[in-house]
Amino acid sequence: MKILLTGGAGFIGSHLVDAYIAAGHAVTVVDNLSSGVRDQVSPKARFIQLDIRDAALGDLFRQEKFDAVNHHAAQMDVRRSVADPGFDASVNILGGLNVFEHARATGVRKVIFASTGGAIYGEQEEFPASEEHPTRPLSPYGISKLTNEKYLFYYREVFGMNSVVLRYANIYGPRQNPHGEAGVVAIFCNKMLAGQQPLINGDGRQTRDYTYIEDVVKANLLALDVKGSNIYNVGTGIETDVNTLFRSLKNLLDPSCREEHAPAKAGEQMRSVVSAQKIRNELGWKPNVILGEGLKKTAEYFKAKVGRTT
Repeated sequence: MKILLTGGAGFIGSHLVDAYIAAGHAVTVVDNLSSGVRDQVSPKARFIQLDIRDAALGDLFRQEKFDAVNHHAAQMDVRRSVADPGFDASVNILGGLNVFEHARATGVRKVIFASTGGAIYGEQEEFPASEEHPTRPLSPYGISKLTNEKYLFYYREVFGMNSVVLRYANIYGPRQNPHGEAGVVAIFCNKMLAGQQPLINGDGRQTRDYTYIEDVVKANLLALDVKGSNIYNVGTGIETDVNTLFRSLKNLLDPSCREEHAPAKAGEQMRSVVSAQKIRNELGWKPNVILGEGLKKTAEYFKAKVGRTT
C-alpha cells in the first residue's frame, strides 16, 4: 500500500513510519520540521520537507496517487492555541482541509486522522469517557481537532471517502519532544537528567490517561484494515495523577530530585481518561504496556541520549 504520512518526523509519526515500512508498505513522509526531527525518519521512507498548507501538496498527491493518508501533522500545543488561535486554525483546520481535499480529488481510499481524546471531550461527565461522550472542547486546539472530524464526516457522506479517527489519550515514550509545553513525561525526564528542577503545576492531582507509543502504533496498523469509517478512543482507561508520575520518574532517574510545585495553569483540565472498550471489541486492540514498564523504557531512552549509564 502507498501511504502518505504527514508529520512523519515527529514523535508519534516517526514510530508509525517504522511500523508501516516493517509491514511492507511504501511510505512517503511530509513534514515541515517545525517540531519534527529529520534524523528520526527511516531512510527507507521517502521524505519531503513541506508544510501541509502549501499548494505544492496537491502536486504530490497527483503524482503519487496514494492509497491511504495518515494525517498526524498538527499544531499540538494547547497553550499556544489559546495564545494564538488564528495560527492554530491555520495549521490544524486549513492544513487539514488541504490534506483532505487533495485526498478526495485523487481517489485516496482511506484517511487515518490523529485526533484527541482529552481536549475534545472537555470537562468529562463520565470516567472513562466513551466515544459517545459529548464533545465540548475548551481550547482552540480541541475545537480544531473536532472540526477536522466534522470535515471527514462531510467527505464520507458526500464523496464516500472513508476515514478512521483515533482519539488519543496522553501518549508518551521514546522520541517525545521534551522542549515543548506538551509531553510531561519527556519534560520531567529531560529536566531530571539535566540536573534542573522539574515543576508540577498546581497540586499535582490532575489525572491523565498515559498510553505508551507502542500501543498507539498498533492502533494505527489496525486502522488500515478498518472497513468503512469509524471513531475510536486509544487509551488505557486508567487515571494517573501528575504527582504519582513525577515520583515514578524520580525513582528511575534521580532519587534526590525535590518535588516542587508551581502555580496552577488557568483552565487546565483536572481529569482526563478515555474508554478503549470500542476499539477492543471491534478491532481486538488493547494496551499491553503498563505505565511502570513504559516509563522505564522511556527513561532508558532519555538516559541513552545524554550518555547516562546509571
